Formats: sequence, C-alpha cells, structure tokens
Amino acid sequence: MQQLTITRPDDWHLHLRDGKLLETTVPASAQTFKRAVVMPNLMPPVTTVDMALAYRQRIIEALPAALTFEPLMALYLTAETSADEVKKAAQHPHIIGFKLYPSGATTNSAAGIKSVEALAPVLEVMQEQQVPLLVHGEVTDADIDIFDREKVFIDRHLLPITTQFPQLRLVLEHITTGDAVDFVNGSNDNVAATITPQHLLMNRNDLLVGGVKPHNYCLPILKRREHQLRLQQAALSGSSKFFLGTDSAPHVKANKETACGCAGCYSAPAALELYAEFFDQHKALDKLENFASVNGAAFYGFERNQQTVTLIRKPWSLPASLDTADGVIVPYYAGQSLQWQMTKHR
Repeated sequence: MQQLTITRPDDWHLHLRDGKLLETTVPASAQTFKRAVVMPNLMPPVTTVDMALAYRQRIIEALPAALTFEPLMALYLTAETSADEVKKAAQHPHIIGFKLYPSGATTNSAAGIKSVEALAPVLEVMQEQQVPLLVHGEVTDADIDIFDREKVFIDRHLLPITTQFPQLRLVLEHITTGDAVDFVNGSNDNVAATITPQHLLMNRNDLLVGGVKPHNYCLPILKRREHQLRLQQAALSGSSKFFLGTDSAPHVKANKETACGCAGCYSAPAALELYAEFFDQHKALDKLENFASVNGAAFYGFERNQQTVTLIRKPWSLPASLDTADGVIVPYYAGQSLQWQMTKHR
C-alpha cells in the first residue's frame, strides 16, 4: 500500500498551553485533527465554564483562516467544583467534561484532587447529567513505585468509582499498562481509554538505556516491554473502547533538559504519521481509521467527520527542533524517520 485515505481524525487528549505558544501549537494540531479535547492544566487552572470559553476564544484567535478546528474544552476538577458548575458544563456544547488530576501527578497539577472519595457528590451529578470524567489515573503516594502508580490508582479508586457510579461516562487517559487494558475491557460500555503514540512505539528502555532521554519522558511514565505489548494488542484489537489521544504536551528544550525536566512529549507535528507508523509496523493499517477517526467520536456522541485526510508512503524525518515564541522545542521523534506523510484534506 502506497496511499491511505481515512476519515479526518480527532485528538481526544491534547495540551495546547496558552499565550503566544498557541501560534505554534494550534496550527500544528489543526492541520490534522478536526476536533480536540483541550486539557485545562494551565496556570491558573481552567476550573469554570467561563474560564474555559475564554481560553477557547484565545485558541480560535490563533487558528489560521485556512484551517477548520473545533476545540472541546475540559474543566479542571477540584475539591471546590460545584454541582451547579457541572450542570452549567452539561448545557454547553463546547465543554466536553471534567479532568481529574491527582494532586502532583503531572504538569501544573498542584490544584488537583487529594481525596478521590470526597468527589462522590460531584460524581453523582456528573453521572446524572451525563458529563464525562476524564482521568489521569495515577496515585502520587511517595511510597508507591512510579511504575506501579497506574495499577494502584485503578485498584484503589477507579474500581470503586465504576461500581458506585455505573452510568458515569469515564475515560482513562493515556493508559500505560496491561492492568489498565484489563480494567477498560472489564468495565461496561461507559468506560473507554486513550492511547498515546509514545506508549505504543516505546517502552522504558527508550527512556533509560544508554542514558536518560528527557524528550521521551512523560507521565504516566513509559513502562516495561510487556505492558507496551498489551497496549499494542488493545489498539490493534479493533475494540471501540480504545482510541487516539496524543497527550501532545509542548515544553521548551531548556525546561526538558534540566535536573528536574518537564514531563511531556510534543507529538503534534507528526501525530497521525506516528500512529500510522505503529499500525504499519504491525501490518494493520486497516485498523487506523477506527482508532483515529471513529471510536472516540462514537464514545463522546459526535457524528463522524465528513472530511478525509490522505497519507502517502514517503519517508521523511522530523526536524531536530522547532522555534517558538516561548523558545526552542524538541518534538517527539526528533530527527527520526517516518514512513508515512499526510498530504491533504478533502
């Protein structure tokens, strides 16, 4: 196969940041994706509908006129989130749901949740209003090994939540373990998961062998090979419970290459090509369209996009770095070759 045309995809987990950096991040995603769920972990966090709509307007203002793009805004769930705010979010077409960050789990998560159990009243309203809960599924206890934090979060928090609130629509974001695959497969149809390109293409060897590689550092952290294989099997299975969410997260080079480097891989410049690389490696390009363009829209209740995108088999390499208003950013897969290139929309 030398050419592949699929329904234009959506990115169900995306970080755009804010300010002048939007002039880089918005076009990078909009050139490929029709819709994207925009994460709310700014400083200060996006905790209300009004804040989310103001942020959305800044994103729209950074969108080149030639591109069509629909930002779907996630609100940052806090201990102060009210039932009224949930109901307000439920009524607005540009709000997709609430994002649960355990406090300290990732970038700008200090305002996150310290007691998942205390969320029960708000989760009750979210279930009633059919407002999705998007979950960064890791505990942050200092005594829990970083490679076990996803499994512990599932056992300690997600299993009780899905038992207590069986009609709550829940997306476990950027899954990294076989335990997460088993949780999603073992749950009802209200539970789904996103998978990033880095967790399909890499494992912890790619982070640690031969020296720490900070531009492959993300949270949840890359896991061992056996977990990577389980994620690959999930993506290749054709199950509608698993779909594309890049978790593309830009950080300037100076902040990545430090003693306490930032977590996040900026995959937006080649997002669809990275997924095509994975599916092609496994001789499963026929599975790419459902994973990238169908499953997520169906879960969230959206119509399938009418546009298409075309990929051609044409080897190319990502640039070593990108200049932005905030400084130099090293993209995920920098300098490495990809076999597929997106050429056009229709």
